[in-house]
Amino acid sequence: MCFHSFFLFFFFLLSLFSIPSPARAISFVAPIDKDNSTLLYSLTIYLKTPLQPTRLHLDLGASFTWVDCDTDYNSSTYQHIPCASPLCSSLGHNLSCSNCFKPPSPSCANDSCSLFPENSVTRKTAISTALTDSLALPTSDGSTQGPPILLPTYIFSCSPPSLLEGLANNVTGLAALGRSNYSLPAQVSNSFSVSRSFALCLPGSTSDPGVALIGSVGPYYFSSQKIDVSKSLVYTPLILNPVGSTVITYAGEPSDEYYINVTSINVNGKPIQINSSSLTVDENGFGGTKLSTATPYTVLETSIYNALTDAFENESSALNLTVTNAVKPFSVCYSAADIIITRVGPGVPTVDMVMQNDDVFWRVFGSNSMVRIAGEGGDVWCLGFVDGGVNPRTAVVIGGHQMEDNLLQFDLDSNRLGFTSSVLLKGTTCSNFNFP
Repeated sequence: MCFHSFFLFFFFLLSLFSIPSPARAISFVAPIDKDNSTLLYSLTIYLKTPLQPTRLHLDLGASFTWVDCDTDYNSSTYQHIPCASPLCSSLGHNLSCSNCFKPPSPSCANDSCSLFPENSVTRKTAISTALTDSLALPTSDGSTQGPPILLPTYIFSCSPPSLLEGLANNVTGLAALGRSNYSLPAQVSNSFSVSRSFALCLPGSTSDPGVALIGSVGPYYFSSQKIDVSKSLVYTPLILNPVGSTVITYAGEPSDEYYINVTSINVNGKPIQINSSSLTVDENGFGGTKLSTATPYTVLETSIYNALTDAFENESSALNLTVTNAVKPFSVCYSAADIIITRVGPGVPTVDMVMQNDDVFWRVFGSNSMVRIAGEGGDVWCLGFVDGGVNPRTAVVIGGHQMEDNLLQFDLDSNRLGFTSSVLLKGTTCSNFNFP
């Protein structure tokens, strides 16, 4: 509460003055929280005039931010985007032009450019007015939080309150981090001439925040010892899926989601037997591997899932681990009493996602591969991967749990993903960034 109270007052003072653009290169920072109920993540930014802390669902693949404008949206600086304006045209897709038959409000105006906000968790969408309004983010040198900077014309969409269904109860919209020119990182980059890149460190805890660092490729310092986690990054190319998978798609436009070229999967260093063609994105947009914050756990096509669980059970038996009763949605569980705990979580076989060659792999340790479930039925650790069915659109969807306490750098200038594997190996966590 101290963080939000202090910065609410600071941002209120900031909103009373005109803030010039910075003269030197900067980056920006925002806390990431994990919801205990939905296991989804939220990002806190500052929006409106006077500036207000605004918690938004963190969507790694969304094209543009949207906010519920029907519930207590009060700002003196919001502007609708006229239908015939160059800005509306630049948003593309022959957008709908809204007319309003109610009193004017942020979500209701005549001759107003409209967008199609989408909830990627429930796969629901709507048509709503597009707006610009003031947004502010604290600056950062990679080690702590500094003074905020104002972006006076941040572009986003309104949404009906119903679009919030399925998200964490305390969010009022969605923060888009996808490859679009109108995502949060893209607009920050364009406005302040900073690197078109951002880093995410999702928290493994629901009580302490992780961090998003926007506009910088490093350094990224964690803990009082100022451990620069960027030095541990390993890189793999980002892959462009030629076909979008949103509810409303447009012919000839690629996906704004982030895909990587996983070529094989190893358990304890041994490759599992899978059809490698399913790991390649085809011309229709099917197959491949993407990263998603819309799903809590990694989802695998059925044959990949079966191969992984079989191999994991076999390797676990060498550790004298015996499978016990499964707990949905998982199928491989072990008694917690039988598993030792190491500095990288439960001592179980490692899972490697191998990229462009055998030397480039994302290692998943027990802290990211296993999920603890304790209750009246017992206390177990379960393999935290989910069966996605026989013919899913994407063969491997890397979910939030597997990304927690891993630093991920999305560098669109270089078109690559940097990843560290677990930062627990460095003696730190994603919650050790120095927020006030």
